[in-house]
Amino acid sequence: MAPAPRVPLADGASIPQLGYGLYKVPAADAARLCLDAIGAGYRHLDTAAFYGNEREVGEAVRASGLPRDELFVTSKVWKDDNGFDSALRAFDASMRRLALERLDLYLIHWPVPSTDRYVDTWRALVRLRDEGRVRSIGVSNFHAHHIERLVDETGETPVVNQVELHPWLPQTALREFDAARGIRTEAWSPLARGRVLGTPLLEALAAKHGRSSAQIVLRWHVQLGNLVIPKASSPQRIRENLDAFGFELDAADLAAIATLETGERTGRDPDDD
Repeated sequence: MAPAPRVPLADGASIPQLGYGLYKVPAADAARLCLDAIGAGYRHLDTAAFYGNEREVGEAVRASGLPRDELFVTSKVWKDDNGFDSALRAFDASMRRLALERLDLYLIHWPVPSTDRYVDTWRALVRLRDEGRVRSIGVSNFHAHHIERLVDETGETPVVNQVELHPWLPQTALREFDAARGIRTEAWSPLARGRVLGTPLLEALAAKHGRSSAQIVLRWHVQLGNLVIPKASSPQRIRENLDAFGFELDAADLAAIATLETGERTGRDPDDD
């Protein structure tokens, strides 16, 4: 299967639009599943210190036999390590586990406004980028006002904002905010942890297009312009998820999916942390 297309980032780098998400992938399975994903055509692996599988992701990258430039690896600094010096230490620890010479994208995992350290964390990421240790830097679970503060206080804009995003929570205003500033919006929990897939509307669209409900939702993400990182635990589902580029939803399909919006989250609101 052909790899997902790459899309440009505002800093001149590019990122595969669809990647393999490793949240809740056990370390014992992570290297094997990453190699399954790479074999299927994935070129983007999304991990984090909190996921506990960075070491295995690095093993898969090395075992793949692919040139390093062909694989895009993301990791994230966990909220307990927010702060300038602690974020730098956390990055060093992640890189020791990954055992890679450089990282493609490093994100602040959560802003945690109650501790008020995310601006200092951002300054640490800017330093890591400027030192050439990471190619691109961004944020995760940031509302618009968190990003505005980063830019106001540092003059530096993230190139990616990874947030919970699915048909129940399409994040329309945030996507528009990000797009106006050259920020790519990336969807975690793109299938609402699988809970959205039994929706009769999605099942009807799946029948219309001869696809699975998951493929319908992933294609919806692609056509919105989102980056998207579905998790999967079987080779069949891994391959199926990547095949979101072989068909197209029409305007009526997109309008129908828009009616599913409820505002429901499967995770926390970033302001509640």
